[in-house]
Amino acid sequence: MGKIQDAEQIIAELSPAERAQLLQELVRGIGDAFPGIESTPGVCGGKPCIVRTRIPVWSLEQSRRMGISEAEILGAYPSLRAEDLANAWAYVRSHRAEIENQIAENEAA
Repeated sequence: MGKIQDAEQIIAELSPAERAQLLQELVRGIGDAFPGIESTPGVCGGKPCIVRTRIPVWSLEQSRRMGISEAEILGAYPSLRAEDLANAWAYVRSHRAEIENQIAENEAA
C-alpha cells in the first residue's frame, strides 16, 4: 500500500477534532507553497520554475519588465498556460528579493 493510502486509512480512524488538528498542521506545513511552481535541485540551478517545464519564474518576470505582454509570453512558450503566468506573478509578489537577485545573477553572467 502507498503512503497516500496509508494516510487515508489513518485519517478515517481519526475523530473530527483530530482531523481538524491534522488539517491545521498540514496548512502550516504548506504555507509558503505556490501551486504550479517548483524548485528542483539540478533543474535550472534549483531556481523556481513552472511545473512541467524548465522555464524559470525569474525569466518570465524579466520578460514582463521588458514590456513583453502576457499574450507574447504565451506565444513564445507554447507549453505555458495563462494559469502558469498567474502562478508566476503570485510567486514574484511574495518573493520579490529572491527574483530580483536571480535576474541580477543572470544579467551578470
